[in-house]
Amino acid sequence: MISGRSIAGKAAVIPIYGNEEVIKRIRVEFDYIFKGDYPGIPKVAIHQIENTPFSIGALSVIPIQVMHHTMPVFGFRIGDFTYITDANSIPDDEMKKIHGSRFLVINALQREDHPSHFTLDEALEVVGQIKPEKAYLIHMGHNMGLHGQLADELPPNVFLAYDGLSVELHHA
Repeated sequence: MISGRSIAGKAAVIPIYGNEEVIKRIRVEFDYIFKGDYPGIPKVAIHQIENTPFSIGALSVIPIQVMHHTMPVFGFRIGDFTYITDANSIPDDEMKKIHGSRFLVINALQREDHPSHFTLDEALEVVGQIKPEKAYLIHMGHNMGLHGQLADELPPNVFLAYDGLSVELHHA
């Protein structure tokens, strides 16, 4: 299962894919998840991966190593869809993996510099380099301004993501 949604009242297992360092951090910072079965604790399945393509069922996934301050973390490309959050930089060799994406989801925390997240201008710079058909900004702080005003500032192919937004991926 890829979704964390509840099915018939039963909590779904949330898959987590990450490198060794990220998984260690998750086990420390969210240790309560791994300490037994308590109501409300998310059920997770940890999958340690490297920076090489892997599959989830019939779905081919390409990890994209990005930086979250000083920690390497992964974004992911699935077909012509790329998802990057919690990033403040993308190395040139990893950027090559993103080129050709028709759809890009990328974080833009705030307008001011931040040590571990793209600013609005930095995210828009990445969008400008990739030139996707559509880009969605995620992981935005409340200080970005009002939705309508911010949306009016964006290029025509860039949109503000929102809670509940879903995209449908089709694969051959």
